[in-house]
Amino acid sequence: MSARGLGRFVVDVEPLRHRAFRRLWLSTVVTTVGSQLTAVAVPKQVFDDTGSSAWVGVSGAVALVPLVVFGLWGGSIADALDRRTLLLVTNAGIALTSLGLWLQAAADSHSVWGVLVLLALQQACFGLNAPARGAAVPRLVPGDLLTAAAALSTSVSSLGLVLGPLLAGVLIPVVGLPTLYLVDTVGLLVAVLLTVGLPRLPPLARAGGEVRSPGLRSVLEGGRYLLVQRILLVSFLADVVAMVFGMPRALFPELAERSFGDPPGGGLALGVLYAAIPLGAGVAGLLSGTFTRVRLQGRGVVLAVAAWGLAVAGFGLAGPLWLGAVFLALAGVADLVSSSFRGAILQQATTDEMRGRMQGFFIVVVAGGPRLADLLHGTLGDLLGPRVAVTGGGLLVVVAIVLVVSRYPDFWRYQAPGRDDDGRSAGVDAAPRGDAAPRLAE
Repeated sequence: MSARGLGRFVVDVEPLRHRAFRRLWLSTVVTTVGSQLTAVAVPKQVFDDTGSSAWVGVSGAVALVPLVVFGLWGGSIADALDRRTLLLVTNAGIALTSLGLWLQAAADSHSVWGVLVLLALQQACFGLNAPARGAAVPRLVPGDLLTAAAALSTSVSSLGLVLGPLLAGVLIPVVGLPTLYLVDTVGLLVAVLLTVGLPRLPPLARAGGEVRSPGLRSVLEGGRYLLVQRILLVSFLADVVAMVFGMPRALFPELAERSFGDPPGGGLALGVLYAAIPLGAGVAGLLSGTFTRVRLQGRGVVLAVAAWGLAVAGFGLAGPLWLGAVFLALAGVADLVSSSFRGAILQQATTDEMRGRMQGFFIVVVAGGPRLADLLHGTLGDLLGPRVAVTGGGLLVVVAIVLVVSRYPDFWRYQAPGRDDDGRSAGVDAAPRGDAAPRLAE
């Protein structure tokens, strides 16, 4: 196969030719491993202090409320203020909360509520940060590269998601849990330095020179916009279905110890379970050229969500650790495809003046869904057993996505602007455009 032919299958790196996007991308990559160390450390600390998966689920619920409130508010702020400034302030806030998590763990406080308070503050900062980060991308790369940019960010970050949990599983018995929080703090400080080099990203002027004001009215305006744009709405529903019913991570500490043989203090199985999904996503991302040029993105989302559900159900039925890891990795492949298409749909079908608010709703769905899943799976895992909860949730994903697409069949036919056979823009201006209307296949 020629180099040009191979290039159709491997990850599309063209967005990295744009310096500003490269800095934003690097800031995400730098913090990925650290954030995943914290993502493992918090539920592990809660489980160690309480011995209950239900409490792990409660930690997800505690994180959800500030994420929803500040994610929506952050979206309206991102449409009203300079997005670079918002990224700087919120990255610093996340770093401070990670430092607080390190201090309480190093002091051996055993205060579950102290962990939960710091987690809630961190999620508030994250809710303010994520809409600005997502809304900045269409200002940094041409519109026809948005799918490639989404796949690139997701896939390379997924490699960090693999390394982080594996390191956590190996390092906890060696250096102790507090060190994981400290590494995350250092990574966040590096992200702040990278963000300093971004260009200013002030809101674009509206017709008539009207000035946007963040707040409840702005959020409600975004909600009305989302309800009218049914393609966006269904893309959000697809993620809710996949994550709420099919994300079993709250049960990973219990499964690692009681089904896969980890010692009480933690071990390799815990790291494998947390790493398997992003490993699959990372591998899929390295071959993202196979789908980033696909224009029938609605169909791709539906099929990927169904594949996610079947893979999660397979994990629930798997006996040995290696087989469970394989099913979780397949789920990661499906999640990478779905998230790449959904991210591109969001940016293609949204005007710039609404991108911050839509990213706010998006992050509430993307990050809030798994936290609702933590509460649901943690509770059902205690009541029914972890394997029943996991398998039933995966099968429910398949049923639910079929019902959603049956109710909104136009989403199945959604297609996006594409590039020609040489990978160049096909009828798309070089400058980013946010007014592209959703298109349906004939």
